[in-house]
Amino acid sequence: MSTVSAGTPVRSRRLRAVLSILATAVATCGVVVVATATPSSAATCNGYVGLTFDDGPTGSTSALLNVLRANGVRATMFNIGQNAQNNRSAAQAQVAAGMWVGNHSWSHAHMTSMSQSQMQSDLSQTSSAIQSATGSRPQLFRPPYGETNSTLQSVASSLGMRQVIWDVDSQDWNGASVSQIVSNASRLQAGQVILMHDGIQNTRDAIGQIVANLTSRNLCPGMISPSTGRAVAPDGATPPPTGTTPPPTGTTPPPSGGSCTATATTPNVWGDRYNTSVTVSGASTWAVVIALTAPQKVSTIWNGTATWDSSGNVMTVRPNGNGNTFGFTTMFNGNSSARPQIRSCTAG
Repeated sequence: MSTVSAGTPVRSRRLRAVLSILATAVATCGVVVVATATPSSAATCNGYVGLTFDDGPTGSTSALLNVLRANGVRATMFNIGQNAQNNRSAAQAQVAAGMWVGNHSWSHAHMTSMSQSQMQSDLSQTSSAIQSATGSRPQLFRPPYGETNSTLQSVASSLGMRQVIWDVDSQDWNGASVSQIVSNASRLQAGQVILMHDGIQNTRDAIGQIVANLTSRNLCPGMISPSTGRAVAPDGATPPPTGTTPPPTGTTPPPSGGSCTATATTPNVWGDRYNTSVTVSGASTWAVVIALTAPQKVSTIWNGTATWDSSGNVMTVRPNGNGNTFGFTTMFNGNSSARPQIRSCTAG
């Protein structure tokens, strides 16, 4: 007896049962919503890898982001400073799409031939341009061409950045075909990082196969830890769904303490996280106490220095020399409704 003919009645009964359920749902509610998991959330993650794209933002950044989001993954973009300055909307789109943004120098020069002061100026200018465009200051630095020395690493560290090279070179910059890029990426192991580039069609065409290969090996795209430079879980967050529209900006009423006042707004909200901007008035030296609602977690802070209480839910932010406005990114981690509450603002 044919296995096809023997299994057909069973499949037919199952199909009729499914159609019956769907018909009932439509009759009752008028709408049936089918939820499909993204590749990254569907996979069992036994390890994480870092997908990185250098030299952006470019005129092709939007196309790259579309492919990444279609495959349900997040990646790290190592941006060139002058590109970020000249393509601000593309840099903003990277962050809005859930990507992490790193520093890749101002103009992709051979930095090891620079003096220490030149290195400092180059990386500082780049971080400022990226922060101006995206609202977040880079915590990661990738030296152009992978060329580095102890002086460059020291300069990057002084600016609050971890140097990240790569474990696997996709060779996309060297004219690699789609199949070659996919083959190179298949060597990735847990914790490792791969070098790819913005603006290359073959790279975009390879992403779907790269993700499929990772999923087959129970590996998931993750973030690069600023502490270790290795790929880790992205704070338990999933990529923001395509078409996510940020809700209207809201303001958290701030109580005042001492002779200063702190006002918080949420200018950007995405599918898995949101930004909070806090402006302090009435003092140039201050301490702002902010409470979060668990399991939400702050992933990035800029223009301020934070310390945490023992619970890990209350932080005190003080100025770090970058003015009276600071900000931070908070991951929802399953709670999308809560917002940080400012408990006090103390001058001095």
